[in-house]
Order: sequence, then structure tokens, then C-alpha cells
Amino acid sequence: MAPVILAVDSPARDDVRALLDEHLADMYATSPPESVHALDHTALLAPSVTFVTAREADGTLLGCGALSELAATTVHAPGEGELKSMRTARAARGRGVATAVLARLLDLATARGYARVSLETGPQDFFAPARRLYARHGFTECGPFGGYSLDPHSVFMTLELPAGRREAAPTDASTSVPTSAATSVVGGPA
Repeated sequence: MAPVILAVDSPARDDVRALLDEHLADMYATSPPESVHALDHTALLAPSVTFVTAREADGTLLGCGALSELAATTVHAPGEGELKSMRTARAARGRGVATAVLARLLDLATARGYARVSLETGPQDFFAPARRLYARHGFTECGPFGGYSLDPHSVFMTLELPAGRREAAPTDASTSVPTSAATSVVGGPA
């Protein structure tokens, strides 16, 4: 299968903005406005956010996701990250794109020495595939984190990153991931 190119990218690109607009429209169609925590492309430009896209070799956008750094609770505490804006283009679903983006974001979190990565998603059936993806990769349900509060329209999940994994991990350079290798990063920088 053709490789998927994963790279740090700008959420302001036209094709990315269109995918994020679709994502936001689905979030508002599925959850009450006060329970929508998805970020628009402007918020994803923040310095504390690393935005990653998955593309075909010809540049066709397949999906995206972001890793947002959460404020440390103490000066010497390892950092924590939050997954944001995970989205796969409709035409690319079922090809392992979300798994590849998730793996890339977890590699970035590991390289930064984060103690954990958490996320907020919905309890509705619409979000079931996302919850299954995260559970397959070791995320477990948890209480609210960061600035979140208990909400019946939110499911919070977290993944502890073992200290032993906080060693040499890929940098922010592009990585090529074959779609057939859903959970492993293979190849070198593109």
C-alpha cells in the first residue's frame, strides 16, 4: 500500500481548515454547544500545540491530530499532553490513518518526556470508533483533567507513558508510515 506521510503541519492550510470545519460541524451536531471542546484552526496555531497531518505522497490530506501541552502542576513535574482535533477524512477511513496519527502524537509526547497524554471525547455512539481506537492503544477512562469539569456529554481518557519510554523517540521531522502497518512507524525521515 502507498505510504502515509506524517508531518508537523499548519492548521491554517486550506485543505486542513476544510477538514477541521467538518470536524467542528459534526461536534456541534452531536453535542450541546457548552460540551464542544474541539478547537478551530486559529486555536490550533497556539505555540503550545503541535499539529500533525497525514497525507498521501501526492499531498492529499488524509487526517490530522494535535498534541497540546498542558501546564505542569509543579515546577519539577514531567509535562502532560492532551490530544486534540483527531480527524480522518471520510474517504480515508478504515485505512489506519487515525492509528498512524495517534502513534505519531504519542511518539512526540514520549520524546518530550510527558508523564501522560489525556483526551476528551463524547459518550455518544458517534464517538464509539474513537473510544475504541484509544482503548486499543492503552487509554483508560479517567476523571476530568486540565481545565475540564465533570460533564455528562464528555468521556475523559488517559494514557500513562512509562518512564522507560521517555528516551530516544522520533523528532518533529516527517515520518513515512505504510497504511498496512497500522501501529508501527517504519522508514526514516521523508
